[in-house]
Amino acid sequence: MIGFSLAGVRSVVALGAHPDDIEIAAGGLLLSLPPAVTVHYVLATGVPSRQDEARAAAAAFLPSATLTFALHGLPDGRLPAHWDEAKAIVEAAARLFTPDVVLAPAPDDAHQDHRLLGSLASTAFRDSLVLHYEIPKWDGDLGRRNVYVPLTAEQGRRKVALLHEHFPSQKDRDWWDDEVFLGLARLRGMECRSHYAEAYTVTKSVLTF
Repeated sequence: MIGFSLAGVRSVVALGAHPDDIEIAAGGLLLSLPPAVTVHYVLATGVPSRQDEARAAAAAFLPSATLTFALHGLPDGRLPAHWDEAKAIVEAAARLFTPDVVLAPAPDDAHQDHRLLGSLASTAFRDSLVLHYEIPKWDGDLGRRNVYVPLTAEQGRRKVALLHEHFPSQKDRDWWDDEVFLGLARLRGMECRSHYAEAYTVTKSVLTF
């Protein structure tokens, strides 16, 4: 098992189809980033109240980071019907700068909005490490991942506490609870010899010497 340190990451673009996608999937990674990091948040959908939740959550997960936002209001669940607009959103983010890391949904995600953004990310960000994240859901699309971010027990619990605090609009969903979030984190942690972990897929990487 080969390690990759987040300590050298200076810039991140985080792509989410919906408010809370990024934090559910990559909240532990965000908590692990160095304090001087620059993070550009991009959301494709979200009514104003949900966008407010996302802004507050980003500030809580990344209290020392330089944050910028591009929050859009495309229809939830209908991104494939707005392919041109979604592509323009991703390409606009790619033109801003070349980040060290891009966080994006998996291109094989069962949710159509996630799947579209995941497929667009790889073509727009050709010179960055793209980490495709996973989101637990009813569809049961969790699969094999090849990159892990180990989390301590404290980081795992902190992530879940921040999810509850900053996304109150989601608290009545039957899957929104500690057991879902920490259960998945514990399984992924077991796979990389850590207590908790988040898991990602990298479809292409370049080794430099």
